[in-house]
Amino acid sequence: MVELEDLNDAVVRKFIEAVNAGDRDGFFALLTDGATMSDDGSERNLQEWVDREMFSAEGQLEVESQSDDGRSLIITASNSTYGAMRTYWRFTVEDDRVARFETGQAG
Repeated sequence: MVELEDLNDAVVRKFIEAVNAGDRDGFFALLTDGATMSDDGSERNLQEWVDREMFSAEGQLEVESQSDDGRSLIITASNSTYGAMRTYWRFTVEDDRVARFETGQAG
């Protein structure tokens, strides 16, 4: 596992810290206006997805590995709805904020 302080990208680190702390306001402050996301290749409403999958379901992200200077991660994502699953996360960071993230089940 990769400790959060060892993540190469500070914005991605803050994103994961906010999720793990249940800090919804802090999380959304890290996003650009108009930020987008996809789950398993399908575009999703970011706010609805994050509230359902993360904040109302006690979501936690544990980083297994990183690449692409810390913007591509393999994460064990867990929540009270689905339990734990191995997932990939890819981030697009612009002006020190997340403009887009893509996630889905990792092979």
